[in-house]
Amino acid sequence: METTTIQMSPVAVASRKDLPIRAGATVKVHLKIEEKGKVRMQIFEGLVLAVKGGAGNGAMFTVRKVASGVGVEKIFPLYSPSIEKIEIVRQSEVRRSKLYFVRGKVARDVKRKMRHTKSGVTVPVQEGEVAEAVTAEEAIA
Repeated sequence: METTTIQMSPVAVASRKDLPIRAGATVKVHLKIEEKGKVRMQIFEGLVLAVKGGAGNGAMFTVRKVASGVGVEKIFPLYSPSIEKIEIVRQSEVRRSKLYFVRGKVARDVKRKMRHTKSGVTVPVQEGEVAEAVTAEEAIA
């Protein structure tokens, strides 16, 4: 009786298993996205916060990036067929295996910058009127 092996996913398992992806790495994840019958590539570039599951079948890694001032995190399965390739842009030296503290650190930095800015909104005035400071809530209403 002859035995044959069938590869279930189109992922090159050997190349993904040997990928030196660790927390602190900046990576570009090339995703295949299907819309209206067409397949396009989307690149998600960010910082690896955590790698879970080692190199086993359920291995996953979390990537965080800031898009339009908002932090976005995605969790990718390492052996997902929707991932075309993973590029490691740079590897930072970190002392932790999980970098979840980065979420709070970014929020603290934003708060620190906001303390030194004026919160009032200026309103254009016509001649003869006295200018007054308007708060953000009053400007919205």
